Amino acid sequence: MFNQPTSSMPPISSPQPTVPGMPARPTVAPSGVAKLEKSVRSSLVKTIAIILLSLLLVGALLLAVYFYNEYEIAQADVDSQVASALIAREKEITDELEAKFTEREKEPYSNFTGPDDYGAVSFKYPKTWSVYVAKDAVRGGDFEAYFYPMEVPPIANDTVFSLRVNIKSESFEAADNRYKGLVTSGKLTSSVITLHTTTANRYDGTLPNNLIGSIVIFKIRDKTITLETDAEIYREDFSHILESVTFNE
Repeated sequence: MFNQPTSSMPPISSPQPTVPGMPARPTVAPSGVAKLEKSVRSSLVKTIAIILLSLLLVGALLLAVYFYNEYEIAQADVDSQVASALIAREKEITDELEAKFTEREKEPYSNFTGPDDYGAVSFKYPKTWSVYVAKDAVRGGDFEAYFYPMEVPPIANDTVFSLRVNIKSESFEAADNRYKGLVTSGKLTSSVITLHTTTANRYDGTLPNNLIGSIVIFKIRDKTITLETDAEIYREDFSHILESVTFNE
């Protein structure tokens, strides 16, 4: 019996079946897969980093816009306050200049003298005031004079005058008692002052005609004289008038 010769060639593997028209599936080495995964991870990290950076930039931009708007609002408020302060200061300076001009225009003061038979009451008043004598007492009776800057308005009980002068043939007590009740109610305050050489009663506050002012009452011979101002803005002028009062006793 003869022995079959043995071959040293490796066995031939059977070919993989292929489907007509379909490309053969590529085979990737393990090292290639690792490189691909690393590349994908790197791209993903870069994309996330870009997104985060973009969000930070957008946030920073929005924050910058917000603070800029706040700055603009604050600056506008400061500018408005500065402008208001300047306007207020300009008005204050204008008012001061007008007040000084008004005071200068009052000088030199004019002189007023009442009827001789009624004591010839005399005093100085601003030359910018006009005077209207409603009752001159030439035939007896009461004397009434009204003063007002520029033109004297129509005479009325509730008209505001810078000065009213009344000389009446009534007792001092009767005239003075008209104001006692207002002192008790708290509408008026009372004080005693000296005019020329005599004492007088002064009342300040809400007058019987509901105007805010001052009244001074004093007696000359058998007459009672009332000097009245109907507004606080004339109080300083009223004080100057009282300081200049003279009369024949």
